[in-house]
Amino acid sequence: MPTAKEKSDFSARLRFALRKSAQTIKGATDLARLFNLKYRSNRSITVQTAHKWLSGRAIPTADKIEILAEWLGVNPHWLHYGPPPEPIQSKLENTQRAQLKYSPSPETLLLATQIEALPDHQRYLVVELVTHFYGKSPE
Repeated sequence: MPTAKEKSDFSARLRFALRKSAQTIKGATDLARLFNLKYRSNRSITVQTAHKWLSGRAIPTADKIEILAEWLGVNPHWLHYGPPPEPIQSKLENTQRAQLKYSPSPETLLLATQIEALPDHQRYLVVELVTHFYGKSPE
């Protein structure tokens, strides 16, 4: 059973994904209505269920998280659990650095540090800007 913090964190990620969505979703009623259009099941969600998701009182089942993630254009794992734990990220960063043909310059490292220190919503905007110019996600 998820803890109160896990529910609250999920809610924050869901609200963030809804804000960045191209579609305007104004609350639980809109979320339930639009979700039910995407969710192909004989059991639709209620406005109360959507409100619980948004208020941090419940986390949807895995099949519903998949639908939400696909609809909102986010990673299902990120939506459900958040970013991976720090040691995994460090291993990935070290692997990626080892694959580089040259060492990053001090200016590049400073810029990366500054971007990393930004709040989530600002970091998202930077990634979107780079993606716009680069043409695909810089993963």
